[in-house]
Amino acid sequence: MKKTIVLYSLAMAGAAFLLQWLDYQHAVRTFSTPIYVVVIALLFAGLGVWVGQRLTRRTGSAPFEKNLQAIEYLGITEREHEVLELLAEGHSNREIGERLFVSPNTVKTHLAHLYDKLEVSRRIQAIQKARALRIIP
Repeated sequence: MKKTIVLYSLAMAGAAFLLQWLDYQHAVRTFSTPIYVVVIALLFAGLGVWVGQRLTRRTGSAPFEKNLQAIEYLGITEREHEVLELLAEGHSNREIGERLFVSPNTVKTHLAHLYDKLEVSRRIQAIQKARALRIIP
């Protein structure tokens, strides 16, 4: 931890020194103003990219594994699971029915059963809860 603090402190001190040096060079008119603007813009752009990468570093995600225990506990049938996957892909009831060769009313019935089993009242809630339970990717 101390090493990190020392490194960040040195980086900040170096950046402050560099900005002061640029300010001094600008005051004595060594270079034209657009050059200073470009240098400072590049410094801040580089700093922004670096901070962005540090804050949003992604770890390698494991491949999706279906939570069979949750599916079994909730009593979700294979057909309801298929409907849930197609629902998560953004298909309408009619499109789901066409893909599964059932009527839209049958899809509505499956969805009603899913809503009861997942204890939700809307499509988005069902998808969110299913993903949280790792039932669907």
